Amino acid sequence: MFEKLEKEGIPAKKIFAGVVAVVALIAFLILNPIIIIRAGYRGVILDWGAVSNRVLDEGIHWVIPIKQSVQKVDVSIQKVSKDVSAASKDLQTVHAKIALNYRPDPLKVNSVYQNFRHEYADRVVAPTIEEYTKKTTAHYTAEELITKRELVKSDLKKSITEALATSGLAAIDVFMTDFDFSKDFNQSIEAKVRAEQMALQEKNNLEAIKFKAQQIVATAEANAKAIKISAEAINSTGGRDYVQLQAITKWDGKLPVQMVPGGAVPFLNLTYGDKKTKE
Repeated sequence: MFEKLEKEGIPAKKIFAGVVAVVALIAFLILNPIIIIRAGYRGVILDWGAVSNRVLDEGIHWVIPIKQSVQKVDVSIQKVSKDVSAASKDLQTVHAKIALNYRPDPLKVNSVYQNFRHEYADRVVAPTIEEYTKKTTAHYTAEELITKRELVKSDLKKSITEALATSGLAAIDVFMTDFDFSKDFNQSIEAKVRAEQMALQEKNNLEAIKFKAQQIVATAEANAKAIKISAEAINSTGGRDYVQLQAITKWDGKLPVQMVPGGAVPFLNLTYGDKKTKE
């Protein structure tokens, strides 16, 4: 083959160089010394299978073929949900569903891979959630787990964060998506809530009655004051004459059918004798 190419005018050196280039390309592709680390990942370098201290960031990197290999570790935020049965401080059974957002620490992925490979979710995260949920709920009564939910969540997050940090994992946030108790406890809570609602309703009714009574008193006082003012006004403007005038205004012009002997005609106060004497 080489002789044929030489007869065609191609020098042997060029032929050899071409062969070497092809072999080198094939070797390059097989050995693959270029490593690309995608966004959200880090690369753990293994020297002859041993985890090194060097961590590859996102981007393109060169490694030594055969001697070095790279394990890619996902450092984006991941989620684990766990159903946990625990006990409260007052020994009530608590069923909780806890969700945790976490990620491997990008600076400690070599340690994470060395200790747990890619199984840290099952080997570390889930057991940590269960253990510290039980420890946290044991510090609160069942009622406090409901009324102090944010404080319980804060304590749980702090405990889980500290525990996972020792394993090279970072807790981002904790969610208590569900809290449930025994049937008997739930019924007692419902009864208590109903009793509180009824007591509140009775209190509101009592306040309404008091308010109504105050209105009546205020109205009576206002009427009494009005009567007093009217009486004073009447007395100051002639008293008896004013009353007679009001009666005449309301009279329909009809005299009584029966008259009492010696009785006076209603509203009439005639003083003829006095007038005749004056004349």
